[in-house]
Amino acid sequence: MKRLIKLINKNNSGRIVLGLFILTNIVYLLMLTITIPNTMIFSNGLKILDMMPLGYDLNYVHDLFSALGNNGRAYYLNKQLALDMIYPMLFALSYSLILLYFLKKLNKLTTSLKYLSLLPGIAGFADYLENLGIILMLKSYPDLTDVVVKSTNFCSLTKSLSTTLTFIVLIIMLIILSIKFTNNVTNSK
Repeated sequence: MKRLIKLINKNNSGRIVLGLFILTNIVYLLMLTITIPNTMIFSNGLKILDMMPLGYDLNYVHDLFSALGNNGRAYYLNKQLALDMIYPMLFALSYSLILLYFLKKLNKLTTSLKYLSLLPGIAGFADYLENLGIILMLKSYPDLTDVVVKSTNFCSLTKSLSTTLTFIVLIIMLIILSIKFTNNVTNSK
């Protein structure tokens, strides 16, 4: 946490935050436009586990992996999940820095609000655990166990919740910053 705050306190932190944000979203865009749709071509329209924010169960995983077939499961493992092993780190780092940057702009960086910047890290960690669970299930298919599916589903739900909370906090900060900016412009006239 101290290193991230130190980075934010540097003069050029806005460029660093913007650069990481752009890189993160390029990787996400590649997944949304290439690897996820290509994986779903194999699945006959069934959503892949990464895209199920409300979770899944053993039956769904079995149906999905069956629909994917050997080629689809190989694509999921070697293309989609390979790219998705980069994204959680980028998401965690860039969105933590964004939250810290906005807290700095709100003069709240030294308050306990700085711990809100841990939300993207929780999401990133849960995403890695989700990916590892999916890899384990893909490699063990058709011998899926309820324990592995439930554990991976828990990670998926944790990722979804912490990602949602990250964006809610981000939107609230943007609203507060907009109000602050508007007040400053109005008061300077």
